[in-house]
Amino acid sequence: MTLVWVTGNSGTGKSTVCGVLRARGYVALDADEDGFSTWIDRAKGEMVVDPPYPVPGGWLNRYGWAIIRERVETLVEESRFRTAFLCGSAENEADVRDLFDLTVCLVIDEDTLRHRLATRTTNTFGQHPEELAAALKWNPRMRATYESLGATIIDACKPVTEVVDSVIDAVHGLTGSTR
Repeated sequence: MTLVWVTGNSGTGKSTVCGVLRARGYVALDADEDGFSTWIDRAKGEMVVDPPYPVPGGWLNRYGWAIIRERVETLVEESRFRTAFLCGSAENEADVRDLFDLTVCLVIDEDTLRHRLATRTTNTFGQHPEELAAALKWNPRMRATYESLGATIIDACKPVTEVVDSVIDAVHGLTGSTR
C-alpha cells in the first residue's frame, strides 16, 4: 500500500488532479469534498458547523482549515493493498504527515494563482479578498517548505495530463509500481 498526499496552495489544481486520477482508475479522494477536512476554531479547538461566506474581515486569523487525523487513519486501513491519493491542503498537515508514504506538492507562479482563483467554478475559496490575500501570502513559501520536508515538487502550471503523469511517476519512483 502506498498512501500519497497531494498538496499545494489553493488554486494549484489538487482537485483537478484528483479527478483525473479517479478517471484513470486510481483511488483518489479530495480532502475538501470527501470529508477529510473541516473549519476549526483555533481558540476553542472546535469544528465550525456553518462557516460564513464570504468570510468577514479577520475571520481567517481565528479559524483554520484542518485535516481530521482519524479520517486519514481510516483511509490508511482501507487502502492496504493499493495506492491511494488524498488531495488537499490544511494548516495542520504536520499532524498527519507520518501517515503518508509520499508527499507531492503542486506549485504555481503568482500570475497563474491569481487567474485560477478568479476564474474557477468548482470552489469559491480565494475569490474573497481576505482569502486571496492568504493564498498569495502562502504561495512563495510552498516550494521551500515542502522541499525541506523531502516532498516531490511538481510544476502545476503545465497541462493537467502532464501534472498527473508526474504525480504517478513520483509514486512509481517510490514503489516501482503505480497500483
